[in-house]
Amino acid sequence: MKKINNFILWAFFIIYEEIIFSIAIFNSIKSLGYIILFSTMFTVVLHLLTTIKRKPSIILSYIFIITIIGIFIAQFIYYNIYQAIISFYSATNGARQILQFSTTILETALNKWYIIILFILPIIGFMVLHKKDKIEFENKKVKQKLITIIIGLISQIIALTCIISTNIDEIYSSRNLYYNVNAPTITANKFGILTTMRLDLTRLLVGFEEKSTLVTGEQTIVRQENANNEIEYNSLDIDWNNLIDNETNSNISSIYEYMSKQEPSKKNEYTGMFEGKNLIVFVAESFTDLAINEELTPTLYKLYSEGFQFDNFYTPLYPVSTADGEYMTDTSLIPEEGIWSLEKVEKNYMPYSYANIFKKLGYSTQAYHNHTATYYNRHKYLKGMGYNSYLAKGNGLEKRINLNNWPNSDLEMIDATTEDYLKGENEKFLTYYMTVSGHLQYTYSGNKMVEKNWKYVESLDYSEKAKGYLAAQIELDRAVELLIKRLEEVGKLENTVILISGDHYPYGLTLDEVNELSENKRDENFEKHHSTALIWNSEIKEPIKVEKISSSLDILPTMLNLFGIEFDSRLLMGRDILSDSKPLVIYSNRSFITEYGKYEALTNKFEAFGELNEEFNVDTHVKNISNTIYNKYQISKLILDNDFYRKLWSSLGWEIN
Repeated sequence: MKKINNFILWAFFIIYEEIIFSIAIFNSIKSLGYIILFSTMFTVVLHLLTTIKRKPSIILSYIFIITIIGIFIAQFIYYNIYQAIISFYSATNGARQILQFSTTILETALNKWYIIILFILPIIGFMVLHKKDKIEFENKKVKQKLITIIIGLISQIIALTCIISTNIDEIYSSRNLYYNVNAPTITANKFGILTTMRLDLTRLLVGFEEKSTLVTGEQTIVRQENANNEIEYNSLDIDWNNLIDNETNSNISSIYEYMSKQEPSKKNEYTGMFEGKNLIVFVAESFTDLAINEELTPTLYKLYSEGFQFDNFYTPLYPVSTADGEYMTDTSLIPEEGIWSLEKVEKNYMPYSYANIFKKLGYSTQAYHNHTATYYNRHKYLKGMGYNSYLAKGNGLEKRINLNNWPNSDLEMIDATTEDYLKGENEKFLTYYMTVSGHLQYTYSGNKMVEKNWKYVESLDYSEKAKGYLAAQIELDRAVELLIKRLEEVGKLENTVILISGDHYPYGLTLDEVNELSENKRDENFEKHHSTALIWNSEIKEPIKVEKISSSLDILPTMLNLFGIEFDSRLLMGRDILSDSKPLVIYSNRSFITEYGKYEALTNKFEAFGELNEEFNVDTHVKNISNTIYNKYQISKLILDNDFYRKLWSSLGWEIN
């Protein structure tokens, strides 16, 4: 039997892996032509490196096959957990964080064992063929190598020609994805994983200035005031035209242009509702509406049933999970892809961070986290956000409580820290908690919070992990219960607002396990991320039901409005949920939810909420909202990369505290 050509073998291997990944993740093969064309160059390189002397060629072949299979499996598992493509930046900087959740990785691999086997099959085939001496490893002549290189170059030229010929006006066209836009999930769906990683590595090494030209066609509204000028907006007196005329930095000018065209949110009946009160903010690990149970978590239920009831609230998962969720919640900006925004923002001026806002008003500001202080460089992030103090494991909190468990107790953290800000009789305070008790794994073995509260859930008719999730959230409930008790004891309950929102959905649960706890069946793409936010004060007389669609991006402007803070809503990407601004939930893969329906970007499918007006054009709506989302991504990135708020405040002569 004639030996199999080494080049053909490599081509088959790479294309096979790409196809398995595309089908397993995206349920389709978006652009097989691009995958084949771009795979050819990878094939050429591998072919040339494994047609030298026979023995080293065989050794290198095994190394390359194992490495490539490892890359595909790693990306497959990461996507199944975080619904994102892992960047080289996260892989290199977050290796410790990733490996810390090795149990989750192993469990995901076991749950998807049949896909893992499909990825591994080529190495088994290679071993069989190698042992039977059916593969060509012989050193090629110079002429043959040149022909191979030419084949690779031709395929690359054809691919790039096809890319260049696509419409650049389409935001996520092949041309924009390859040259101008950083959207890894969409890029992987169109070009394959290896090409996406090649682009990511190149951009990391040589730098990448994402196309900052804002697209037209975004849905914007020109501000209109009625005859009596009764309408008030959450906006400041900013002469955008003057700023634009005097700005030499094109990136800053682009932001000015964008913001000058935005409609600020209107003030409303809730504006200033909590003015002068204290604020305690919880970004709670994996907290969602699934954690609210009248019997098991009565305090969380109390906050929901007596406070604001956000029944159409979402916490979409972004690539850096907790860090991105925290960043969005705290800043009302969309995280930049391929980096850790939480880390990058540390040196920027953030005028609308809770700490900077409340410090100006004379409040004490303190932050706490019952896990490692330096995780995601949170110690630098919180200092940059303006907090006067920050306690966590490694910088002092371990002296007060035992922080050697996994996960650690929210209840113990509250018990050990309330005296810091409640001891002053008249002192106003802003306190920030990043909790960890609700973290996966939700199994009795290996999770101290599940073990601690197992007796409350043991008899429930749920799977182990569904019960474990509730047990972990019971610890948060007990923590909030103690907090309310302490506030009441010192007479500060009526004058304090409690805000609780999650960082992301509990990705330690499968969709089936999520649905065990859900009253309504949830899907993989949208409803899995359904959540709620709790805003509560003991003086709220009746629960306030809010049906409007909203997300974690909207929390900050909502709170600023509730506290009567003077701010410009055009400077944030979210909108006050309580205003009449149009609702929009943005997912990391550019899918979205509006008042009209849900759009799944990877499949280009729009699912309407009921009957639509005959005049409603789905294609126009999808294009307009996609443009809006693209612009919000771009502006968020420019704000972060250019320390924009400091620049704006300086240009306007405003105080930077």
